[in-house]
Amino acid sequence: MSDAKPQGTLFGHPKGLFLLFTTELWERFSYYAMRAILVLYLVDRVQTDGGHGLGWSQADAISLYGTFTGLVFLTPLIGGWLADAYLGQRKAIYIGGFLMAAGQFILGTPHAWVPGMDIEMFYLGLGVLILGNGLFKPNISTMVGDLYAPGDHRRDGAFTIFYMGINVGAFLSGIIVGFVVAAYDGNFQAGFICAGIGMILALIIQYLFAQKLLGDIGTVPAAKAEKLKNEAKGEVRKEPLTKIERDRIKVIMVMGLFTIIFWAGFEQAGGLMNLFTNDFTDRMIGSWEVPTTWFQSLNAMFIVIFAPVIAAIWIRLGKNEPNSPVKFALGLVLLGIGFLFMIGAVLEMGGDASAKSSMWWLVGAYFFHTMGELCLSPIGLSMVTKLAPLRIASLMMGTWFLFIAAANKLGGVIGSLIGHGGEVEEQLANAMAIFAGIGITAVISAVILYFMSNKLVDWMHGAETKNETEEQALEEEIGVTADHEAIRR
Repeated sequence: MSDAKPQGTLFGHPKGLFLLFTTELWERFSYYAMRAILVLYLVDRVQTDGGHGLGWSQADAISLYGTFTGLVFLTPLIGGWLADAYLGQRKAIYIGGFLMAAGQFILGTPHAWVPGMDIEMFYLGLGVLILGNGLFKPNISTMVGDLYAPGDHRRDGAFTIFYMGINVGAFLSGIIVGFVVAAYDGNFQAGFICAGIGMILALIIQYLFAQKLLGDIGTVPAAKAEKLKNEAKGEVRKEPLTKIERDRIKVIMVMGLFTIIFWAGFEQAGGLMNLFTNDFTDRMIGSWEVPTTWFQSLNAMFIVIFAPVIAAIWIRLGKNEPNSPVKFALGLVLLGIGFLFMIGAVLEMGGDASAKSSMWWLVGAYFFHTMGELCLSPIGLSMVTKLAPLRIASLMMGTWFLFIAAANKLGGVIGSLIGHGGEVEEQLANAMAIFAGIGITAVISAVILYFMSNKLVDWMHGAETKNETEEQALEEEIGVTADHEAIRR
């Protein structure tokens, strides 16, 4: 939040973007490695039966997964406020990263080291991880936006590049953690240690290169930076929020409601779909069985491959490029198509407890879910940085993650409806109902959002066109009002 400029460009973007890309890559490696094995660890046989997990039921494991991922996206609201008001984004990232690494290592503490306290250590590790994520997550995303001046149309492309960093880390996580767990004879806690090492790498990279490549970006709390800026102009803000700011925040709120629907469906990947992969999918290629965790890397692999393609399509469309609400609606439709493939997987089994579905159903589901994500997630991050008032930018990014928090908790509740370890036939029937219900809800929501899109664009006051800043939007609004008044007279 400083006027100091970061050093140099690379591929037409500030070099600082690629530092944030690399930092986020390793942080997301850490998170997704843990995400890939959390439910599997919870439902694994208890240690006395030869396993390394906690022996929970599937329903309880998915419910806990939803609560955890919900809190992961809730705490950024607090972390964003702390960064805006007191810490600054840079310091918040360091503190958050340290806590996240500590949380992973606590989760990786062997049961034998804390006999009789394995559950307590598990919850302690989750709690520390959640707190750290709250400080880290909203602030690194906001710093990407801070690299670009208002009106710089490289911003959407920057978030696409940044999003690729997220997904390179996510892709590597499922593959590497699968190897690590297998190498340690199915010990999922070794996977948590692996995740902690990834977080340490993120911190080291940020510490070594931040000042050189980011300049003073993120060192001054946003509220203080705007106050100094206004004082330099001789301005004193009396109104907390202007009309334009309120309208733009309304857009964030409305779009956030549809975001809940998308992510509640999408996040079945780490819960219900993860268990479906493990229990009901034929993962054999010849005599070799594909590890369950590898399917968690499909989404990230598809993003790395297709993110540049989607970005190129938007550019190629030029004036015909759909606005953000229409892109969101398209994302919801694609999510619904993905669940058609999961319905196909259940139908292939025909209710037979001994049957297995083809893994290609899962590949198709993850592909369409990924295409939907590319139409929604990076566009949403970019939209928040365009619309949020400067002095509460990280807070609004935290608010955006709050919607995703609600989605994750809702997704956990929905996924847990598979049942508490009942008959396999009953679980399959429940899974069918869940997949169909999410798909239908997604498509209906897409239609509603499509018809709301023009009004939402009006509330943006030019943020998606040439009027990137509030001042420019206000000038145009005054000009249009004057023109209408002249015509009336």
